[in-house]
Amino acid sequence: MSFKNIVALPLLFLLLPACTWVDLSPEGEKARVLDASEVTKCTYVGRTTSTTTAKVVGIKRHDNAINFELTSLARNAAGRMGGDTVVADGEIKDGKQVFQVYRCVP
Repeated sequence: MSFKNIVALPLLFLLLPACTWVDLSPEGEKARVLDASEVTKCTYVGRTTSTTTAKVVGIKRHDNAINFELTSLARNAAGRMGGDTVVADGEIKDGKQVFQVYRCVP
């Protein structure tokens, strides 16, 4: 193993947990993330549960990466459900979070 590989391998394991693998769909790009207090005049559409990997190769992923992926998955689901807004319904637990889906824009 060369010196480059010896240095690069640990760096890869440090950076890998920060990576995100979820892309927003065209519908998901239109969906917003709001707080419950901001959807009082919106129409409830349903709920969705987002799930992502919390650990990679036994290493806990960064909270920001997990949150970004869960939110992106929820926004994509909202678009498929005919909604345009998601509201987190509880905390992230083991890479999983529930979201309420609303239609706020007529």
